[in-house]
Amino acid sequence: MTDMITADLVDLELDRSADTKEAAARALAERMVALGRVTDLDGFLADVAAREAQMPTGLDGGIGIPHCRSAHVTEPTLAFGRSARGIDFGAPDGPADLIFLIAAPAGADDAHLTILSSLARQLTDAEFTGALRGAESAEAAAALIRGDEDEPTATAVGSRSAGAERVGTAHDAGSDDPEPSLGQPFRIVAVTSCPTGIAHTYMAAESLEAAARDAGDVELVVETQGSAGFTRLDPAVIASADAVIFAHDVPVRDKPRFAGKPTVDVGVKAGINRPAELIAEVREKAARGETTAPTGPTPVEGSGDEGDGYGTKLRKWLMSGVSYMVPFVAAGGLLIALGFAIGGWKIDKAPSVAEHFIWTDHTSWAALLFQIGGLAFAFLVPVLAGYIAYGMADRPGLVPGFVGGSVAITINAGFLGGLAAGLLAGAVVMGIQKVRIPAVLRGIMPVVVIPLISSAVVGFLMFLVVGKPIASLQSALTDWLEGLSGANAIILGVILGLMMCFDLGGPLNKVAYAFAVGGLTHPTEGSLKVMAAVMAAGMVPPLAMALATTVRGRLFTKTERENGKAAWFLGASFITEGAIPFAAADPLRVIPASMAGGAVTGALSMAFGCTLRAPHGGIFVVPLIGQPWLYLVAIAAGVAVSTAVVVLLKGARKTVPSESESESESESESAATESAAETAGDSKVAVAA
Repeated sequence: MTDMITADLVDLELDRSADTKEAAARALAERMVALGRVTDLDGFLADVAAREAQMPTGLDGGIGIPHCRSAHVTEPTLAFGRSARGIDFGAPDGPADLIFLIAAPAGADDAHLTILSSLARQLTDAEFTGALRGAESAEAAAALIRGDEDEPTATAVGSRSAGAERVGTAHDAGSDDPEPSLGQPFRIVAVTSCPTGIAHTYMAAESLEAAARDAGDVELVVETQGSAGFTRLDPAVIASADAVIFAHDVPVRDKPRFAGKPTVDVGVKAGINRPAELIAEVREKAARGETTAPTGPTPVEGSGDEGDGYGTKLRKWLMSGVSYMVPFVAAGGLLIALGFAIGGWKIDKAPSVAEHFIWTDHTSWAALLFQIGGLAFAFLVPVLAGYIAYGMADRPGLVPGFVGGSVAITINAGFLGGLAAGLLAGAVVMGIQKVRIPAVLRGIMPVVVIPLISSAVVGFLMFLVVGKPIASLQSALTDWLEGLSGANAIILGVILGLMMCFDLGGPLNKVAYAFAVGGLTHPTEGSLKVMAAVMAAGMVPPLAMALATTVRGRLFTKTERENGKAAWFLGASFITEGAIPFAAADPLRVIPASMAGGAVTGALSMAFGCTLRAPHGGIFVVPLIGQPWLYLVAIAAGVAVSTAVVVLLKGARKTVPSESESESESESESAATESAAETAGDSKVAVAA
C-alpha cells in the first residue's frame, strides 16, 4: 500500500472542484495523471464510467468507491477525496462524503489486487472511516489508508486470504463475546463477486463475516471470487453447510457445487448493506426445509435485482437465449451465403458431400460450405429454447429446453415455437425445484429426475397442447411476410429501422434482429426482405457518426473524431454498437438522428424489394443481396439523413468542444470503443469480430 497512495493523491476539499460523481472521478484521476499513474485521462474515465454503468458504486455510510481495471493505468493506484457537501454515487442512504478512486492495470498482479481488496474490507470499519473524516491533512489521511497510524487494524484486515475465508463463532479463542450455547453452530457457505472484483467483492465478504460474528451461533465461510484469484471452498465444507448465500453481480463460478441447499441469491450490494437480513432469511429457508437448488438469477444473468419485475426478468431470459443463438446464426448463415456465392442458387439441390465430393470441383466445395452451414443453422431454435430455459432455471433447464426446441422444429413451429418451448421448460424446471425432496434423492435430482420429468412434460405440451397453435401462428406470420407489398412493407421497414437504431445493440435492437433471423429458418421472399432491411438499418448509426465527424469535425471532441475513423469499418461490417461512444456522450442528439436515418433506410430497403440470405456481413455480402445497387442507395440515404440531423442538432447547441479540451485527449482509440466491443460480446457483433 505504501506506493499506492501518497499525499498528492488526496483531496480533502473535493467539493470545491466537483459536485457530481463524474466530476469527482475526473478530479481524482487528474492527480493520477500528474503522477504518471494514468496515461490517458479520458480513456481511463471511460473505463470508470463503463464500470459505474454496470452498478452504482455508492455504499451505505457515505462511501463512494468508483473503480475499474484499465489499460490506461500503469500501476495500481488509489486516490482519496473528501466532500463536505457529499456527492451522489447511488447509495440508498444518500450522498457520499468519502470517495475512493481505485485504479488497477488490466494485468495487475495478485499481490497488488489483494492489497486493494484489503482496503475494501477496511471500509466496513466505522472507526477507520471516522478517522478519515477527522483527518486534518492529506498526509494524515494517506497514512491512515496505508495503515501507518493504525497498524493493528491494517494487519487484521490484510491477514485474510483472497480466496476462501472462515469466520469462527463467538467461542473462538480470544473472543470477548458471550459464550454461545453448546449446540452445533449454523453453517453457511457464501460466494461474493462483482464485475471488477476489487472492492464490492471483499466488502460483501467482510460484512457477511461481521454479521456472522454478531449472530454468535453462525459459522460462515466465504469464497471471494475476485480479481486477485480465488480458492475454491473445500467440497467437505460445502457438503457440511446448512445453507448458501450468493452475493454476486457476475456469474458464480462452478455454481452447481452448491445445489441442493437452502439458498439466498442477491446482488453484491445486498451482501454489503444487509448481511444480517440475508443470514436470517437463509436460516428461515432452512427451517422450512427449502433444500432446493437455486432458482434465482443464474450464471447467464449474474445476480439480478430483487426488485426486478416480471417484464424485466422476461427480457433477461429472452436475451439469454438470443445471446447464445447468435453465434450459430452467424456461423451457419455466413457459410450458407458463401455456398450460394460460390455454387449459385441451385447449390441447395446438391447431393450430400459425404457421398459425393470432388476435390477439384468448386461446386463440391460450395456444397460443403452450404451443408455445414445448414447443420449449424439447424441448431438455431433448439439453442434459443435451451438457453432461455437456462437463463430461468440454470443448468437443469438445458435438457427440456433443447427437447422443446427440437419439437418446435419437428412440428414447424419455428422461431415462435422455440420461444415458447424455452419459457415452458424454464417454468417447469423452476416448479419442480420448489418441491420438497427427501435428502436421499437430492444427489440425483439435477442429473436424472429433473431432466426426465421436465423433458416429458415439455414434450407433451409442445406436441399436443401449445405446439400446433404456435405452428399455425408461425405459418400465418410467414404468409403475411410473403404477401407484404406497397405501404405495408414500407411501414414494417420503418418500424424495424427505428428498433435497430433506438438502443444501438440493446434489447430492442436484438428483438428486431432475432425477428429477422427467425425468418431465415424457413426463408421466403418476405422474410428475406426483412433480413435485408434490418441489416441495412443497423449499419446506418456508425456510418453516419463517421461521416459527421469527417464533414463537421469541430462539433466533436478529438476522441470522438478518432472513434469516427473506426466507425467507418464497424458500420460497414454491420456492427451497430460502433455508435455507442457517440450516443453515450450525447444521447439526446445522436439517438434521434440515428433513428431517423434507420427508418429511412428500412423503408427504402423494403420499397426496393431488396433481399438477403445471410444474417450478417454488412457490405461484404452485398453480392449476395437482391437488388444490390438499390440496397446501397437505401443505406446511403439513411446515412445522409442521420448525418444531417446530428450535425443540425449539435450545431444548434450553445457551445462546441474547445480545441483545448480536444488536445487533452489521447491519440489512441478511445476506451469507449473498446467498451462498445465488449458490450457486443453477447450479440452478433462478437461473431463478426
